[in-house]
Amino acid sequence: MGAVTPSGHLGLCHDVASSPSESPLGKLGREGRENNGKRMRFLVTAGPTREPIDPVRFLSNRSWGKMGYAIAEAALEAGHEVVLISGPTSLTAPKSAVFVNVETAAEMLEEVKGHLDQSDALIMAAAVADWRPKRIASQKIKKGHATDCIELERTADILEDIRASKGRQILVGFAAETENLIVEAHRKLRDKGVDLIVANDVSCVDSGFDVDTNKAMLLSADGKSDDLPLMTKHDLAQRIVDWVWVKHSTH
Repeated sequence: MGAVTPSGHLGLCHDVASSPSESPLGKLGREGRENNGKRMRFLVTAGPTREPIDPVRFLSNRSWGKMGYAIAEAALEAGHEVVLISGPTSLTAPKSAVFVNVETAAEMLEEVKGHLDQSDALIMAAAVADWRPKRIASQKIKKGHATDCIELERTADILEDIRASKGRQILVGFAAETENLIVEAHRKLRDKGVDLIVANDVSCVDSGFDVDTNKAMLLSADGKSDDLPLMTKHDLAQRIVDWVWVKHSTH
């Protein structure tokens, strides 16, 4: 266990579970899938978005898209259909997924709206930029002509934007935080009207961005929670897909 090292750098926050025990929700998901074989259509978002400043520069974040791509792969492995909407990453999309490439938050919102009606579940694993420049320069801004500040405006909150048009779909959101994780996760669960929030502390070097492992807590709208150990993103993706399957099968 650890947090900040004497040098000021982030350290490991969790012990890796070499063989994570299966939660009751995961077991139910696997048994239900094996016994009945029905397929769902998953709509998954992944990666960052980029909000252009000029033709060369943009605002973005550290997301590589690994969690979203792992969820898409886990859903395909379970026999489901997948539409993967991805911001810019260097990852290779799963061959069996319908792949949609976007760049900005506005483009991702439009694609989500276009595919939502045909989907059984939306998993918003993308790290969508919260802000964008109010004005985009048509040419590269030269150092000598740059101002001291860039005026920003909020991007659309995709989950909040589609909330009113939500039908039978199961909605899953993420809370990637560096402090007050549980408080923020509960706030997002309430404010965004989702069925499940996947909460993870991205201040740890072994969980969140740039790594293949994640430590998460699943918080559902019915008040239940599942505090999972550190595991690979593929294992966590299976847990999330299993949770959605259980929810869907009891709808």
